[in-house]
Amino acid sequence: MTRASRRTVLTAAAAGSLAPVLPGIGLPGIGAAPAHAGAPNILKPLPPDRFRDLGTNAEMRWDSVDPRRYLTPQADLFVRNHTRTPLVDPRTYRLTVVGDGLRGRGDGPRTRSLSLADLRRMPRTSRTTVLECTGNGRSFFGSQQGRPAPGTPWTLGAVGAVRWEGVRLGEVLDRVGVDRRAVSVMATGLDDPFVSGGVDYGRVRRPFPIDVAWDDALLAWGADGADLLPDHGAPLRLVLPGWIGIASIKWLGTLEVSRTELTSPWNTTFYRLTGGDFGTDGPPLTINPVRSALELAWGATLPASSRVRLTGRAWSGAGPITRVEVSTDGARTWHPARLDDRRSAWTRWSLDWDTPAAGPAEIAVRATDVRGRTQPDVAAVNDAGYFFDAVVRHPVTLA
Repeated sequence: MTRASRRTVLTAAAAGSLAPVLPGIGLPGIGAAPAHAGAPNILKPLPPDRFRDLGTNAEMRWDSVDPRRYLTPQADLFVRNHTRTPLVDPRTYRLTVVGDGLRGRGDGPRTRSLSLADLRRMPRTSRTTVLECTGNGRSFFGSQQGRPAPGTPWTLGAVGAVRWEGVRLGEVLDRVGVDRRAVSVMATGLDDPFVSGGVDYGRVRRPFPIDVAWDDALLAWGADGADLLPDHGAPLRLVLPGWIGIASIKWLGTLEVSRTELTSPWNTTFYRLTGGDFGTDGPPLTINPVRSALELAWGATLPASSRVRLTGRAWSGAGPITRVEVSTDGARTWHPARLDDRRSAWTRWSLDWDTPAAGPAEIAVRATDVRGRTQPDVAAVNDAGYFFDAVVRHPVTLA
């Protein structure tokens, strides 16, 4: 099997008791969320100075981010749920690996089962990546481009940088034995089935090419030196670095390995670019675009006639950021920002704004990644409001 690098084939403290094990093929039970802030959909507290509570989802506030801290703590990481956060008992949890893409005799079904303890005994690894929702920035299609899109009205806080701890997916596949003819892997979560418009789409699941599994995919049980919180996929989640957030399935229950291309509603119906500036259909979305953000409240008041230090982050699913430019006059003129680090996840940047005049102003930031992709002035419109990657015009007042 050729284990090609994905990046060479770039395309566009939990509350409550643990749940019991229910009958089924190695699948743990799902517990109800306790009643407190964010419930019933989200378990962790959502203090309003750090989050926008969006019901099933919660957005990180950029003005709460510490410019000196590179990683996003789990307590501050955004939450994207299709239904609600389940409670899965790590003591009885098992990952089921199935499919005709596993090695075995004959053509019958093949199944392997691994406990969390089995996985933790395998070679451990860590990887720092940016995790980002595909709809990050969606609200700007309406507020900035006059073309509103349905869905969660994220600004730019559906993102964070996390150091994941776990085992390489390739190590797990080597252990269970994969047929050389396998081409596709489907990851399925343990959250409630997703129902929309009267249609039950089943549990959240999404396939990806087998080569991605051999590349830098990770099965993570920890983040930033601690076990995963339930809202972020405990006891085990998939992490596909650089890919859209939906691909990194939380509460991972099953991996199907197949000798044929697998599909699900999450790559045939959802998470495709359709309508607007696109045709009736487009390929499933994979790699995230280039984006950037200011560590500043929307409509902030800043001191006039003195030096103001602007800080923020820039990131891309394709690789490192190579350039960040900042405009303080509504994107008419641009100035290069200092890149304060160039790590594998996002890049922290800063710029000193000398003696700005009193009155309203508009700050804009645009980034360029290692592939030469630069944020455009206008994002391509689509029916679902995915991939808003345009320069965001951030209003401030100097006083």
